[in-house]
Order: sequence, then structure tokens, then C-alpha cells
Amino acid sequence: MNILVTGAKGFIGRNLCENLKNVRDCKDPARPHIHIEDIYEFDTDSSDDELSLYVSKADFVFHLAGVNRPKDSSEFKTGNVELTAKLLELLEKKNGKTPVMLSSSAQASLSGRFGVTEYGVSKKESEKLVFDYGRETGAEVYVYRFPNVVGKWARPNYNSAVVTFCYNISRNLPVKVNDRDTELEILFVEDLVDEMIDCALTGRPHRCGPEGSAPLKEGENSDGQPTLFCKCPVTYKKTLGEIVDILQGFKRFQDELVLPEMPADSFEKKLISTYVSYLPEEAFTVSPKVRSDSRGSFAELLKMPEAGQVSVNVTYPGETKGLHWHNTKWELFIVVSGRGLIRERKIGSSEVREFEVSGDDPKEIFMIPGYTHSITNLSDTENLVTIMYANELFNGERPDTFREEVYLN
Repeated sequence: MNILVTGAKGFIGRNLCENLKNVRDCKDPARPHIHIEDIYEFDTDSSDDELSLYVSKADFVFHLAGVNRPKDSSEFKTGNVELTAKLLELLEKKNGKTPVMLSSSAQASLSGRFGVTEYGVSKKESEKLVFDYGRETGAEVYVYRFPNVVGKWARPNYNSAVVTFCYNISRNLPVKVNDRDTELEILFVEDLVDEMIDCALTGRPHRCGPEGSAPLKEGENSDGQPTLFCKCPVTYKKTLGEIVDILQGFKRFQDELVLPEMPADSFEKKLISTYVSYLPEEAFTVSPKVRSDSRGSFAELLKMPEAGQVSVNVTYPGETKGLHWHNTKWELFIVVSGRGLIRERKIGSSEVREFEVSGDDPKEIFMIPGYTHSITNLSDTENLVTIMYANELFNGERPDTFREEVYLN
């Protein structure tokens, strides 16, 4: 299959093209059933001759090119309507059977908080052209009205207010919110790419409205017959105030490595990936808090208030650390370098269990609540390095850590 992507260098186009290349180059094991030979990337620096050539070879067209913030309003007509008409004319001359996916906008509804705008009108005209192309040629057409699309590679102060918030907050720049109660429908670009590749490209797009029910939205072709739109089914509705508050929490993660709660497939889990993609280069490196003494060092790598923390412990040659027990805290020790001995004894018992551990054969050893435990470096020359997970964050006011020797006198 040969695929043409217009607007290939834009925010959505770039995300789509790079993932199509992963499929083409057999780097994406999740899509072995999709076979791509060539990807033709058309953008503002491409010529009309290139467009003609790409159309002649394409088996599917993702038409993402468009203008939304022109220097002159006349560009809405040329960049949206006229380009769409030119593309469809070339497709009709070819054979008129090539499927087309059009990226439109919620603003094309010309209603609600958007009202009537030149941009919305131009996108609605483009929709009509695509619907008519489908009716006249019998080709499959998939018209998507995107809400606010968010994700990596979007341009701050251009593509999305949410992306602008990510950029500014990660750099300690001010953010301006005129109305915290304004609600946005958010579509993450990764979910959109999944819809385009797995559904539109394979002829199985999600239509607006469940099967057998009235569609959520309808368009009309030139005969006045209703035509269904398509949609990405995974979107999130959040207010501007909620979004800013969540991002401010991510700033704490950036500065203190305290990771907020993020359930699977949640808005927060997806948003933090976008947020991290806008970190300034100087923030790529974070220095954890390190505590050192004559026995070695201890550094907290990542804290998760709902799930505990991950740390790295260094024990110097011949030294022993630990010698304490907990009421509710449990831990996992994984030696990744060196050779050591872990000992555990149940409080009230004299029996000691021993586990010899090595970075050459990593094993995860549980430190059980109610067991005093220790770790000893068996080497005379090398440090013992251990990754430690604790199910609770350390609380200095209630440390739940009680000194106790492992071996009884």
C-alpha cells in the first residue's frame, strides 16, 4: 500500500508519518497485518508536480494539510478549500476510487462557543467537497471533526492552549487563564494516530453514533442526503482550571520526582507524557537527594504517594546496612552490582534466614513487615549496589523504622 499524507510536517502529520514509517519498516509488532510500501509526504514546500505524482501512486490519502492561523484571511480559502479541491480533482482524474481521510475541525459546526468563523466556514466547505467526491465516485471518505488535539511536537502558542500551558509551566513561565470553568474536549495525538492507522486506513473508522441509532452529527452532500462523520472514540473533557492544576502537580514531579497518581488510560497518564515532552533541555537531568555516611549512600529516585518509592542503595565493601524492622512497610531489594548477603529474622523468633545475592544473577528479595533485616557487602573492594522499592513513602514524623539486630546475643 502507498500512502499520501498532506500536511506531513505539521503537528498531526509528523506524528502520523513517523508511526506509518514504523509500520513500513516492520518496527511496529502491533500492526503486522498492515503492509506499507511508500509514504509520500506533501507539505507547503512541495510542488504541484509532486502532488500530482504522489496522487498517481497513492492507494490512500490522509488529507491533513490546512491553514488555521494565516497572516491574511484569504489564505483560509487557498489553504483549505482550494487545496482540497485540487487534491480531489487529481484523484478523480486518476480513477476516483482512492479513499480519503479529511481532518476537519469542531469549528466547522459553525455553532456553540466557536460561532461562525472564516476558518470554520473554510473547513465546512472542504468537508462538502470530500463528501461530494465520495458520492460521485463511490470512493470511501472519512471526515473527522477534531476537538483540541494535544501531544508531542505541537507548537506552543500556536496549536493548543494545553501545549502552551505545558511549555510555560515546565519553564516557570506564567500562564493566563481567562475562565477556569471553560471546558475543552481533549484528543491526544497518540489516540488519534491509532484511529487513523488502525481504523481509517483499514476501512473501519468509528462513525459518529452507535450502530442503528441516529448519528451524533450529520453532513449533507449536494443531493441533500445525510452523510456520517467519523470520530476518534477516546477523548476527555476537562476545564481549563482542572488542566492547569494537574500540570502544576506535574511541575512538582519535575522538581522533586514525586509522581502523581495516574490510573491506566487516564487523562493524567496521557497528559504527563505530553508535559514531559516539553521539558527544557536543562531539566532533562535531575539530581536526587542523596544521604551518605561511613557505610555508603542512599538516594531516593522516584516517589509515588499512592504506591511508594524507588531508591538506590550503595553499601561500601565489608559494611552492613539496615538492622531495623517495620510494622506495615514492606520492601523489595534487587542487587544489580556486587555480591552481598541479606538476612531476615522475624521479631520474637531466633531463626535467621539468609539470601546470598549478586548483580550477576539478580533476584528480588522481599523484606517482610515484622522482620528485622540487613544487607552486607561481601566484597573487600567493590561497592554493593541495590535497587530498593518500598510500598510507602518515608515519613519523618512516623518513620515506622525500629532498630533491631538480626542476630540475637
